[in-house]
Amino acid sequence: MDIEYVRSRFIKHFDGSTGTIYASPGRINLIGEHTDYNGGFVFPGAIDKGIMAEIKPNGKKKVRVYSIDMKDYVEFGLNEEDAPRTSWARYLFGVCREIIKRGGEVEGFNTAFAGDVPLGAGMSSSAALESTYAFALNDLYNLGIDKFELARIGQATEHNYCGVKCGIMDQFASIFGKQGNLIRLDCRSLEYAYFPFNPQGYKLVLLDTAVKHELASSAYNERRASCERVAHKLNAEFLRDVTLEQLESVRNEINENDYKRAEYVIGEKQRVLDVCDALVKDDYETVGRKMYETHRGMSKLYEVSCEELDFLNDLAEECGVTGSRVMGGGFGGCTINLVKDELYDAFILKAREAYREKFNRSPKVYDVVISDGSRKVSD
Repeated sequence: MDIEYVRSRFIKHFDGSTGTIYASPGRINLIGEHTDYNGGFVFPGAIDKGIMAEIKPNGKKKVRVYSIDMKDYVEFGLNEEDAPRTSWARYLFGVCREIIKRGGEVEGFNTAFAGDVPLGAGMSSSAALESTYAFALNDLYNLGIDKFELARIGQATEHNYCGVKCGIMDQFASIFGKQGNLIRLDCRSLEYAYFPFNPQGYKLVLLDTAVKHELASSAYNERRASCERVAHKLNAEFLRDVTLEQLESVRNEINENDYKRAEYVIGEKQRVLDVCDALVKDDYETVGRKMYETHRGMSKLYEVSCEELDFLNDLAEECGVTGSRVMGGGFGGCTINLVKDELYDAFILKAREAYREKFNRSPKVYDVVISDGSRKVSD
């Protein structure tokens, strides 16, 4: 993102003055899908695409905000009844309100923001927006809020002001991101650890199917209920506490769908741990193998893939791509691919041509680099 561009828009809309610039990234999740609500592990990393905002206190009780990308201006107060109707502005309002609920003193400010996280591609542009403002307001007003609470503020904004009952992974990755590292987050204890991700000779690239990202609530709820039924059957709080042997012991007492869902989740927990071990050894071939295993599990056992995602995954394997899988909840969105440098150009060309021939449109291509989390960019 261009600092000067954001600054020029801020100056234009706010009387020629300048403020402080902050940024927060979107995220990828290398492996660990549908594990969060099963008390398992996720393995995200911040990326080199995100949200950048310039902010300056204005001495009033009003927030004045300009969305550079939307070319839209909104003002709102800081009381609960002042909630804006504009959907994108509710993210900023929610962050302000969640800070105030925690005893933080937030005054009015002027701000302009822009982003380069592709919308609808599963890289969490909304979490990047929330994290930018949570981090910025904490810094500007010296509130002393710790990083975990900043992530919870973003999550609570989604829950209470945007109608999305999300987990904490997206905001956590955006706040805690670290260049050259992925983060293993235990979704039960919230313990976390950094693991090196420096794939020399490889590129990380997302291929967007351009299929609408519909994690139909009924399908999601069905799978969650399956997992909960199996855990309950085995007197476990979460499936993360269940072994494949234990699952096998009740196979004749549960339905086939519940068995398949649980088999995927239990296997996925172990795959995350295996990938962490592989990264410590700089073993990207094992990382890639586990990515393919995850895709097969999500497609055949959890059944959250779709024809377009399976097509791109099969194509990646045919082209010798080291690792490929659906990223995110499924039912559309992107595949994430670990590709050797020397195969990259041929793979992208083949993917574009074959996908266009099959589905009459081209996949969008997003190269990503693992980068730092929320930060002050410029005074």
